Amino acid sequence: MIKVAIVEDNKTVREGFETLLNRTSGFQCVCTCGTVAEALKKIPKAAPDVILMDIQLPDSTGVECTAKIKEQMPAVHIVIVTVYEDSERIFQALRAGACGYLLKRAEPEKVIAAIKEAHEGGVPMTPEIARKVIGQFRGQATAAQQMEDLSGREREVLELVMHGHANKAIADRLGVTVAAVKFHLQHIYEKLHVHSRTEAALKFKQGQGL
Repeated sequence: MIKVAIVEDNKTVREGFETLLNRTSGFQCVCTCGTVAEALKKIPKAAPDVILMDIQLPDSTGVECTAKIKEQMPAVHIVIVTVYEDSERIFQALRAGACGYLLKRAEPEKVIAAIKEAHEGGVPMTPEIARKVIGQFRGQATAAQQMEDLSGREREVLELVMHGHANKAIADRLGVTVAAVKFHLQHIYEKLHVHSRTEAALKFKQGQGL
């Protein structure tokens, strides 16, 4: 018997999942929650094997809820269920400890299959999302390799750029001239294959996995 908890603020969706689970042999809904606060209180006591987690909740996000639950229950499998299909939400959820990503429009049999796959240690997600994840991780690897080419001073300059400091402020902090900062920035752009401060800052974040 696979025990499942549901964290979903939409009552209709929540009850639909609950009915599906309790009518499917080998599955049992042991807990339903509409908020993060309710989930953090009820789920540890219910001890589910798998959690279906909505990504948008009234008092916080499913990403934050996932991170907090994984701290208490490292072995639980969390599948994010949402209407969204954008890459950033996917990566936030995976970094927080989710093992898979399921769209709310998925057919009932796909929901059951995803829960079973997560319970067996798999990574349930649509092919489209899997391709996005692979592409993002490849991009992170490339960015990380490029970051290794930066000198210590260039990394210092880039980190200050990422925090929004202007050239004069960077120069003052590092005890160098504004011309020196511009010189370092030019080398940073060349090494990271970017053309602006914004692109450089984004590449820095990507390389650090932020």
